[in-house]
Amino acid sequence: MRMIFSYLKPFVPRMSLGLLIKFIGSVMDLLLPWILSYMIDEVAPTKDMGLIALWGGAMVGAAVMAWVTNILANRMAAWVAQHTTRAIRHDLFEKISGLSCGQIDAFSIPSLEARLTTDTYNVHQMLGMMQRIGIRAPILLIGGILITLTLDPVLTLVLVCTLPFIAILVYSVSKKGVPMYVQLQQSVDAMVRAVRETISGIRVIKALSKVDYEKERFAGVNAGVVEKETKAGMTMALTNPLMNLFLNLGLTAVIIVGAYRVNAGLSQPGKIIAFLSYFTIILNAMMAMTRIFVSFSRSSASGNRIAQVLTAPADLPLTPDGGGAPACHVSFEDVTFSYNKKEPNVENISFQLERGETLGIIGATGCGKSTLINLLMRLYDPDQGQISIGGRLVSAIPPEELHTKFGVVFQNDVLFADTIYENIDFGRGLPPEEIEKAARCAQAMEFISQLPDGFQHRLTSKGTNLSGGQKQRVLVARALAGSPEILVLDDSSSALDYRTDAALRAALRQEYAGTTTVIIAQRVSSILHANHILVLDEGRALGYGTHQELMESCQVYREIAVSQMGLQSAAPPSQGDSPEENNSPRQKSAGAGADKTERGAV
Repeated sequence: MRMIFSYLKPFVPRMSLGLLIKFIGSVMDLLLPWILSYMIDEVAPTKDMGLIALWGGAMVGAAVMAWVTNILANRMAAWVAQHTTRAIRHDLFEKISGLSCGQIDAFSIPSLEARLTTDTYNVHQMLGMMQRIGIRAPILLIGGILITLTLDPVLTLVLVCTLPFIAILVYSVSKKGVPMYVQLQQSVDAMVRAVRETISGIRVIKALSKVDYEKERFAGVNAGVVEKETKAGMTMALTNPLMNLFLNLGLTAVIIVGAYRVNAGLSQPGKIIAFLSYFTIILNAMMAMTRIFVSFSRSSASGNRIAQVLTAPADLPLTPDGGGAPACHVSFEDVTFSYNKKEPNVENISFQLERGETLGIIGATGCGKSTLINLLMRLYDPDQGQISIGGRLVSAIPPEELHTKFGVVFQNDVLFADTIYENIDFGRGLPPEEIEKAARCAQAMEFISQLPDGFQHRLTSKGTNLSGGQKQRVLVARALAGSPEILVLDDSSSALDYRTDAALRAALRQEYAGTTTVIIAQRVSSILHANHILVLDEGRALGYGTHQELMESCQVYREIAVSQMGLQSAAPPSQGDSPEENNSPRQKSAGAGADKTERGAV
C-alpha cells in the first residue's frame, strides 16, 4: 500500500485544502450540540426571545456551514481519488505492456485483467472514502470526546471505558480479514479466467452442445467466489454489531450515571442532552471508521496485488555486447531453452542466415517451432547458447529497436475491431501506397477490392466476419507493411488454398527479395524453395539443408514430403514456374473452391 499512497504526492496541496475545509465542516457539526446545551441551560431560563433567536440563528448558520463545506470537501476528495486511480491504472497498463512473456505467464492474463479492473476499483473506493470519512470521522471522534470532557468529565470517563474493547475488536478482525480478501481476489482471478475461456471458445461450446457443461463449470468457480466473499464479509461484519453493542452499553451507562448526577445536582439537563448528542456523533464516527476499516482491508489486498506488478523487475535486461557474434544476418548458436526449466523445449539448435535468405521450419505439433521465433524476438531468453542479428546479440539490442526489425504473423494472431486499413497499418502511420503494396503481396487485394468500402471495411473483434484465409492474408499484409528487416510467418498459410499460398510465396520473392524470412509451416510446398530447411522433432534438429538435400539425408522430412506431395511431386519445381503450374489439377480445384468460400464469408 505504500506504493499506492505514493501516487497521492502530486495531489497533496489539493488534499490539504480539502482537509482544511473538511475540518471546518466537522467543527461546525461539533458546535451544534454545544450551542443547544448552552441555550437550554443558560439562554432559555432568561426568556429573552432576542437572545434565543440569536443563538438559534447561530445554530442554523453552523448547520449550513457544515453542509456546504462537507459537499465541497467531498467533491475535492472524489476528484483526487479519480485522478490518482487513473494514474495508477495508466502505470499498471504500461507496466503490463512491458512485462516479458515469462512474467505474463507467471501472473496469468486473467489475474492481470483483474488487477487492472477490480483491484484498481477497490483502491479508488478506499482513496475516496479515506478523504471523505477517514478525515471527518477521527475529527468527530476526538473532538466529541474533548468537548464532553469540558461538559462532564465523569460521564466522559464512562464513555472512554468502551474504547479499549473496540480497539481489540478492530485488531482481531483485521488480522483475519486481510488474508481472506487476498484469497477472494485470487478466486476472482479464477472466475475471470473461466469467463475468458468460455467467451473465447463460445463457438466450439455451442457446436459441441457443451453450454450446460460450461454453466456447471462456471457455477463451481462462481460458488468459490461467493464462499470466500461470504466468509470475508461475515468476518468483517462482526465489527458493526459488536461495536454497536459496546457503544450502546456505554450509552446506557452514561444515561444511568447522568440521571444520578442530575438528581444529585452535580450536572444539568442541557449538558446531559448535549452529551447524548455527542455520544451519537461519536457512535456514528466509530461506525464510519468501521466502514473505512473494511474498505481498507479489501483495498490493502488489492494494493499489494497491484504493487506486485508495478515492482516486478525486468527479467530481460540489456546485456553488454562483448562481440564475437557471427557477422551473418541471423544466427542461432547451440541454443537450448525450457519453459518450465525442467524438460528442454528446444535443444542444441544452430543455424545461420544471410540477409535475404529464407529459412523454413517444419515438424510435428509441439516440437518447438514457435519457441524458436519467441527466442529470436527475445520474448524469452535462452537457457544456453546465443542468438544474434546483424552481428549483435539480441540481448544487447534495446527492445524498441529489436522489435522494429520484425514483421510477424503469429500462429494465433489477432485482428482488432477496426477497419482493414487500420489493422494493417497498426498505428504506424504508414503511407497508403505501402499499405496497398503489402495487401497486394499478401494476396488480400483480391477480396478487399470486392468489398463495398474496400480498406475501410470494418472488422468485428478477432475478425470473425472474415474467413480463415482472409484473416491470414490481412495478418500477412500487416507483417509486410513497413518493409521489415526480418519476416516471420508462423503457420500463416494453413488456411490458404495451394494456389493462393504459391502466389504469396512468389510475391515475397519478387517484392521483398532483400527481407530475411523465417517460415514455420505444416506443408512442405510452403518451404520448398527456402534456402535452408530445419526439421524439428521434440525440440531437436533432425535435419538441416535444402529440400533436395533433406530428401536424400533426412528420412522424417522425406516421409512428410512424400505423404503430402506424392513421389511425383517430391522434387521442387523450377523457380520460373507459375503458381498455377506448381499445383496439380486436384489442387487447383481445391484452391478455387477455397477462394470461393472465402469470398462468400465476408
